[in-house]
Amino acid sequence: MDKLELIPLKNTIIRDAFWNRYVDLVKESIIPYQWSILNDKMEDRKSHCIRNFKIAAGRLEGEYSGVVFQDSDLMKWIEAVAFSLAAQPDEELEKTVDELIDLIGEAQQEDGYLNTYYTINGLEYRFTNLREGHELYCAGHLMEAAVAYYKATGKRKLLDIARRFADLICGEFSEEKNGRGYPGHQEVEIGLIKLYEATGDRRYLDQARLFIDRRGQKPNYFIEEMKGPKYRQIFNELNEYDPIYSQSHIPVREQVTAEGHAVRAVYMYSAMADIAAEYDDNELLDVCRKLWNNMVQRRMYITGGIGSSGILERFTTDYDLPNNCNYSETCASIGLALFGRRMAQITGESKYYDIVEKALYNNVLAGLGMDGKSFFYVNPLEVWPDNCIPKTSKEHVKPVRQKWFGVACCPPNIARTLASLGEYIYMHKNSSIWINLFISNRTHLVIDGKRVNIGIRTSFPYDGHVRIDTRCEASIRGKLYVRIPDYIKKYGLYVDGEEMESIKTDKGYCVLELDLSDKIIELEFDLKPRIVRSNPRVREDIGKVAVMKGPVVYCMEETDNEPNLPAYYIDTSSELVEYYDNDLLGGATVIKCIGKKARQDDWSEDMLYSDMDVKHEDKVLTLIPYPYWGNRKHGEMLVWIKEYIK
Repeated sequence: MDKLELIPLKNTIIRDAFWNRYVDLVKESIIPYQWSILNDKMEDRKSHCIRNFKIAAGRLEGEYSGVVFQDSDLMKWIEAVAFSLAAQPDEELEKTVDELIDLIGEAQQEDGYLNTYYTINGLEYRFTNLREGHELYCAGHLMEAAVAYYKATGKRKLLDIARRFADLICGEFSEEKNGRGYPGHQEVEIGLIKLYEATGDRRYLDQARLFIDRRGQKPNYFIEEMKGPKYRQIFNELNEYDPIYSQSHIPVREQVTAEGHAVRAVYMYSAMADIAAEYDDNELLDVCRKLWNNMVQRRMYITGGIGSSGILERFTTDYDLPNNCNYSETCASIGLALFGRRMAQITGESKYYDIVEKALYNNVLAGLGMDGKSFFYVNPLEVWPDNCIPKTSKEHVKPVRQKWFGVACCPPNIARTLASLGEYIYMHKNSSIWINLFISNRTHLVIDGKRVNIGIRTSFPYDGHVRIDTRCEASIRGKLYVRIPDYIKKYGLYVDGEEMESIKTDKGYCVLELDLSDKIIELEFDLKPRIVRSNPRVREDIGKVAVMKGPVVYCMEETDNEPNLPAYYIDTSSELVEYYDNDLLGGATVIKCIGKKARQDDWSEDMLYSDMDVKHEDKVLTLIPYPYWGNRKHGEMLVWIKEYIK
């Protein structure tokens, strides 16, 4: 399949009012903060990750600490650093990673095996619990980090370490030696594919496909594995194992609904899309389409969150989307964006970036505090801090961002995603360029041997004006595909100041055939705030509405309103008034609207039930962008608001 290509990350410099507050945090705050935690320099939130590598390498004596997949936190951190170095070289930071790579190399076994949990706790147990052991998951993140660091610096040491482990995996899980095993937590498939892309060694691609095609075959590998003499269970919550949890209930090519652990699912779907493209596998691509459609049309939150159950962090059933106890893990939305980007590259359809954009602007960003040092693992759409109580159905919901987690997959995942944001903006093929996201930046690529410079200037998502400049040293004809988001109902398109009255569109993109040497393209999107309703099959949201502006979901916070946010009603017949507040968290568009609130004063606190009427009083509701919530005072938050019908 003729897959569209990404512009190399090092080519793109982001200079955007909305995004730079986050992108700049990566180098200034997130990377150094996470480095301190990985090195156990913060007494109240130690990771033990680097200590485990020192023990495995023989530099220290001691026992393993942390969860079984602790190694992956370090690998994602290295990947984030690599992306940062690609955009902005830093000798000291690069030296730090080089020394870390030396340590990782010392922890690697002679045959290429690399995993601190099993190296410290007993190598005789390696690969005996694929369901829970996460060896292949950690290996995948090692491979991704190695490829990213090689691309950023040209240094091969980590790449060679990753290849040695990949070679071992290809041998251990070959058809001849172990023709049935596959990872409990999908991720190694993505890593193997990236290794193949970086090295050209097709064994890695073939092994990724083997892992995908083995999953779900009968008898179930994970159930059979438990009968082995060296099997040792790790997680008590998996005592009664349901193969749906790991998407191993039926063969992958027979799956049509998004099931099980949400992060596992979207990592697998991402690899499936890559494999479909590499092998020209239309059957597998059709499965990807079906899984995507089920997920985003029936099982996704308006914020781009997926995984509605806090129990086992999983999908449940169609339209089951509770707001105050959902999971919507930050990592799951990152995986959703990775899957969507791949599907857009394969199909050229803009609908995938409608969801990528939704996830990035809402669920992913909500996972990070504006200090760069606090994080949400779980992203609810309604929070009442008083009932976020341990040992209850809402114990996973945190009303404030946490400084770190015992299971800390999300913080470094956010770091690597923000550091690689430049890869999401464009796609290209031959003399055609696709613009997917409206983020102010400058980039360049080579077409027919000539350098083409592209710039975007915009105040999106708060303002609908987008200016695109193209420059080239010589005249060159090309096509520019500009995504028209699904929420845009009216827009104007201008080329060198002249309005285009006849606009050609293709798969959700407007298409311009022009000389790329010196052009100014401007779009005027109608970005007025709008009311959004859910399908009535979503029981939690019947009689409620949400407010959006562009891709951004808005929410009420107790800070701007009064306690008991579910008592508010919004008058949808009234105007949504917007204004830009420079003092709100570095600047943001605020939305105000007229509504009502159920009166509590008529009811004593001891009057739980009564046949008396509930009276309502006029109120003005204030809403802020959902990703910004929780950055001020501790309090309630609400996305879906009851609709007041006159």
